[in-house]
Amino acid sequence: MDSVHRFLLEDLDIRGALVQLGPSWAAMTSRRNYAAPVRELVGELAAVTALIGSNLKAPGRLSFQLQGHGPVSMLVMDCNEQLQLRGMAKSELTADAAANVVSVGSLLGDGQLVLTLQPETAQTPYQSVVPIVGNTLAEIFEHYLEQSEQQPARLWLAATADTACGLFLQKLPSADGRDPDGWNRIEQLAATVRPEELALPPETLLTRLFGEESVRLFEPLQAIWHCPRDEEKVRNMLLSLGREEVEEMLADAEVIAIEDEICGHEYRFGAEIVDELFPPDGRLLH
Repeated sequence: MDSVHRFLLEDLDIRGALVQLGPSWAAMTSRRNYAAPVRELVGELAAVTALIGSNLKAPGRLSFQLQGHGPVSMLVMDCNEQLQLRGMAKSELTADAAANVVSVGSLLGDGQLVLTLQPETAQTPYQSVVPIVGNTLAEIFEHYLEQSEQQPARLWLAATADTACGLFLQKLPSADGRDPDGWNRIEQLAATVRPEELALPPETLLTRLFGEESVRLFEPLQAIWHCPRDEEKVRNMLLSLGREEVEEMLADAEVIAIEDEICGHEYRFGAEIVDELFPPDGRLLH
């Protein structure tokens, strides 16, 4: 678990990847209280982000953000080239209302998918904004990948409380020259996969799906949820506000509480933070 397994159907020129998140997915949601449909959506996005992020060649950060006007107003997931994942959802969906959810469209409503790629070596990030097209998260990203890479792609995603998994296939340019029916055949075979099978060992799943094909499985890439506390960053933010504004915040409430939404951490500071950040000049002797 917590890895991306890339593979190649060598005789057909079709590439693929299998992502399986376990402990890192559990850690990502341990502080959250998402309704089941929202949790599944976040898990599927984590799997997709790891799949696409596994193609990052240089240091940087890849981010996906889905914004809509439904019960889930925002869905965010990002990772770096080391597949260190973090993400969250903003949702007003209650457990009672979750029973009426029938599609991703009813969760997100009309909206857009925003991709941001920030290489460490570039000051300006690359950003792409496309409408949300599709009834499932898999369909949304299939549409996005076909538009951005100009090659057919298929995704199968599944998320539970314990795992977040995804299977990805993409037809490469010379596939039809290798076997005119190859893509259609592999697509139909992959479509037989059941959600629970996506958590099977890669060798088992790929043999079960493509037993008659020549499959090259590459060494796995490790993925992990990485969202450590960073109190120094929060203190620097308060320092930038200035003493007067920090004192005003404490006058309104005895404690300054700052929530890191994407990581689920909360930072709390009492009145002592004022002198810690803004020590008085000199010392009073008498």
